[in-house]
Amino acid sequence: MHHNAVLAVAIATALSCSAANAAVELIATGNVSGSYEDYSVQTAAPLESGIAGNRLGGMGSALAYAGCNTFVGLPDRGPNATVYNALVDSTTSYVPRFHTLHLSLAPSDSGAALPYVLTAFITDTTLLSSPTRLFYGDGAAYGLGNGAPALNAKSHFDYFSGRSDNFDPAKPSTNPNNGRFDPEGIRLANDGQSVFITDEYGPYVYQFDRDTGRRLRAFRLPEKFAVKNQFPAGDAEIGGNTSGRVANKGMEGLAITPDGRYLIGAMQSPLLQDGGTDAPFTRIVKIDVRSGTVSEYAYELTNIGSATKPKYGTISEILAINSHEFLVDERDGKGLGDNSTAVVKRLYRIDLTSAAEVSTLSGAANLAGKAPAKTLFLDVVAALNAHGIDSINIPAKLEGIAFGPDLTVGGLTKHTLFVSNDNDYLATLIDSNHPNGVENANRWFVFTVDASDLPSYVPQAIETNYSCSDDHRPWHDWFNGPWSSDR
Repeated sequence: MHHNAVLAVAIATALSCSAANAAVELIATGNVSGSYEDYSVQTAAPLESGIAGNRLGGMGSALAYAGCNTFVGLPDRGPNATVYNALVDSTTSYVPRFHTLHLSLAPSDSGAALPYVLTAFITDTTLLSSPTRLFYGDGAAYGLGNGAPALNAKSHFDYFSGRSDNFDPAKPSTNPNNGRFDPEGIRLANDGQSVFITDEYGPYVYQFDRDTGRRLRAFRLPEKFAVKNQFPAGDAEIGGNTSGRVANKGMEGLAITPDGRYLIGAMQSPLLQDGGTDAPFTRIVKIDVRSGTVSEYAYELTNIGSATKPKYGTISEILAINSHEFLVDERDGKGLGDNSTAVVKRLYRIDLTSAAEVSTLSGAANLAGKAPAKTLFLDVVAALNAHGIDSINIPAKLEGIAFGPDLTVGGLTKHTLFVSNDNDYLATLIDSNHPNGVENANRWFVFTVDASDLPSYVPQAIETNYSCSDDHRPWHDWFNGPWSSDR
């Protein structure tokens, strides 16, 4: 896609105004088509599965606010919903990246279903790389090349890859030199110059330069989070280990405290030694950005099964309210994209000051009673249903949450909360619920909450080098300034 083709969609959407009710309210929805391509035209050649290497998809795997009307959206490891090689879980040598987004709200016309219009477009794409050499493997056993991105040949550094076989088998999965990278959580540093990104393969937490995408730092997690025996197929990796993270359910969420001092990472599911996906307690880690010191806390997952047949949801994201309170995004895997009906998409509020440190403990029985209490903050399915959005059309993977700019409505301050989806790079879907096909876009749902209903909220202070009155500065510079093939 040409650089001057701005991917813009203005979507009019709706909110029921019940100011008297202490509630989180839907005010707008918006989308960008999943059939578009992003700005990394140098990666546009078809991947192993035949899909373009710059398909604009999955970018709601994580969402972070960057000041004014600017956000960053994070895709995951790339297209693997199109089956082509089960030996590598149909993963590809897609280069992990993040996108800079313009998401702005404006009042709707009188009579509109919702009170605000969300205008959404992508302004930049930044590819993620390492200044030191990465390990890719040889791929021969799978009838493939080694998974190293073709762009490496034109660079003095190595790009990360989504291919599941790009690891050094002689080292644990937390080896920072592994080429495989499955980004799942993103937050900005307070100076606005770098981003922190979590990963499911390791699990890792990496810091990248925001402008170049070069890795600056790797935060090492305790060995209990690593698996010693790595395999390209997730099922084999689960069966080949008794401790460490569950394959494809590593560090899914990431928060940063308002002062920028601590990163809070959330494991999607419990560690194998804590019972794996059949257990109720996963882990939250607190990383001191200055020292790298790690603390651990338990988190009790919601039973979405029954008393006799318990089944647990997973964490998709965590977001700071202040230095010790957080919103946790728990969900099932049901909804649009799963040929099913969405049931559980909930944001819970927790306070880590009420939790015990559990780094020396192992096993579900020992974690019981150590997790912080949680209260329901927002039932996303119920909120969307209330505005006529059927559960079969609610994305299965609502994975990104971020506070945005405040609004003033009727003299009252309201905080905005943005929720985003991972569409698995599938632009359209045909299933039993949608036999004629349905668009599967990159979507955002925007909510407000009265400041008086969340008095403990402290926004992250992110530095910017431009005025919020000049909303279009980022894309203006992109289209009129220098463009580098290294981005």
